[in-house]
Amino acid sequence: MRVVILGAGVVGVTAAHYLHRAGHEVVVIDRQPGAALETSFANAGEVSPGYASPWAAPGIPLKAIRWLLMRHAPLILRPGLDAPMLRWLAAMLRNCTEARYAVNKSRMVRLAEFSRDELIALRKDLGIEYDQRSLGTLQLFRTGKQMDGSAKDVEVLRSYGVPFELLDRDGCIRAEPGLAASGDRFFGGLRLPNDETGDCHLFTSRLAERLVEQGVEFRFSTSIEALETSGSTITAVRTDRGRVTGDAYLMALGSHSPALMHPLGVRLPIYPVKGYSITVPIVEPDRAPVSTLLDETYKIAITRLGDRIRVGGMAELSGYDRSLPQRREATLLHCLTDLFPAAADTRQTSFWSGLRPMTPDGPPIIGRTPLSNLYVNSGHGTLGWTMACGSAALVASIISGERPPIDPEGIGLERYRR
Repeated sequence: MRVVILGAGVVGVTAAHYLHRAGHEVVVIDRQPGAALETSFANAGEVSPGYASPWAAPGIPLKAIRWLLMRHAPLILRPGLDAPMLRWLAAMLRNCTEARYAVNKSRMVRLAEFSRDELIALRKDLGIEYDQRSLGTLQLFRTGKQMDGSAKDVEVLRSYGVPFELLDRDGCIRAEPGLAASGDRFFGGLRLPNDETGDCHLFTSRLAERLVEQGVEFRFSTSIEALETSGSTITAVRTDRGRVTGDAYLMALGSHSPALMHPLGVRLPIYPVKGYSITVPIVEPDRAPVSTLLDETYKIAITRLGDRIRVGGMAELSGYDRSLPQRREATLLHCLTDLFPAAADTRQTSFWSGLRPMTPDGPPIIGRTPLSNLYVNSGHGTLGWTMACGSAALVASIISGERPPIDPEGIGLERYRR
């Protein structure tokens, strides 16, 4: 088959790899001049299957109020609520129960664990280098209450056989020696030794280069205007450079997927949740993180990528706004310098924002749509890098009519129609 993929982020490019490997002719379309130049460009860098959790969780409504009032707020709600945002928030609140959280987290961990294994196999097969490290992830708790609150997540990890370590303050410093300078700032942590880190943009762009060498066609700098239909079948993608036709079409445009699906009568419950990151050069390697640290208080990840540190996080509901307020940069810098003082040259900061495609329940949307030849691979939220390879392998098997490599239950669009 000829498969047309809409979107050249990490989700679209990994899908191109698996579809090409399955024997299909693949065309990838993206408005940017290269691969992974939007949400995949400067994300936090961690590949963390064990921390794959829904934002919709018990207690979140009360926590959200407290977060909004913090000086360095992990949650920002901009004025001017729109109807899609309100619908998304209402659906998210409905999922903030213990029962739904447990179901949604189990679905996410299942996909994320599979995806991590697929990434390792892909890396071994192709020999792609992307500043990767396999040194685990440390979730840092600044209070004992936070550590006690991790019990439910630990139960899920244990049920899936995911290795973990509960660490006291000294244990955290042994895992991340750079924390020795800030030992009075935290209580303990939860470490997942099998998690990885890496530069998502570097990985995606290098994978795209390999795919071009193998015959995959990339149409960059091409704006997608609409999907043309005949009955319940997609007949073409209309772009500013003409029509592109195929036998099957895969929607992998992240936060921009709902706008193209809506005219077809297909509603994707995906909303853009804006995140921020800074990238700074390391000046004191011994004071820098060795892998990824997740600050539970500020919901910020600090990741070592070669000779750089990437600091990313926060959640801002502000539609498709891509502005860069200085106060958000100040929050990221505060988190970095509070935990790893003098590790980086903060005068050389590269500040960035991206729109994460979030579903209200947590798991992405992967699989068929009501249109016979249109498929979707979107809604990964903050976990696009973590789930990309597994999602690609899953959707490629569905498009190819093969047996899925993992149980797809609860990961398709049909879950919202029940």
